[in-house]
Amino acid sequence: MAPDVAAQALNGHILVVCTGNICRSPYIERVLAHELAGTGISVSSAGTSALVGAPIDPESARRLVAVGASDHEYAARQITREIVADADLIITAMRDHLSQVVPLHPRALRYGFALHDLGDLLGAVVPAEIAAAPGDNHVAKVAAAAIAKRGVVAPRLPKDSGIVDPYRQPSAVFDQMVREISTSLPAVVTALRG
Repeated sequence: MAPDVAAQALNGHILVVCTGNICRSPYIERVLAHELAGTGISVSSAGTSALVGAPIDPESARRLVAVGASDHEYAARQITREIVADADLIITAMRDHLSQVVPLHPRALRYGFALHDLGDLLGAVVPAEIAAAPGDNHVAKVAAAAIAKRGVVAPRLPKDSGIVDPYRQPSAVFDQMVREISTSLPAVVTALRG
């Protein structure tokens, strides 16, 4: 889903990143877009080793439809410096993805998080902290409020910090992916909906 430039300028843009950009990141992107409908927040995704032009994996697409989100009009794309620089918040499937995103645009270190880390940080944030945080739009304020909780909220162990990669795996691994995403995404949605 391409960002809506007008909405991006108003309330901010979220970029979701995984490896191939056909399983985890499009699932998170489309669920977030569905949950944030009407907020003026745009959501897109990209991959660190994207299968450029490929549609959403059929297993991820089936799970998107099951939760009422769209699986249409999608093509995987490769992460670029411009894509990273245009985001107000970057959510990755794994911490390792950040090590490939940040060198493209070092300022992304201030607004990039693995999903579970972001969920944990935002679970400790209250609405007044988001309202008082610096930023040009609501998404940027959410990212800044999360950054302020680093060093306050204990980080997860590395083995518990990422979303399983279901690419070319059995259907059960896609179910595991959805379960793992659903443990952290609600806190993110709550903060973004404000």
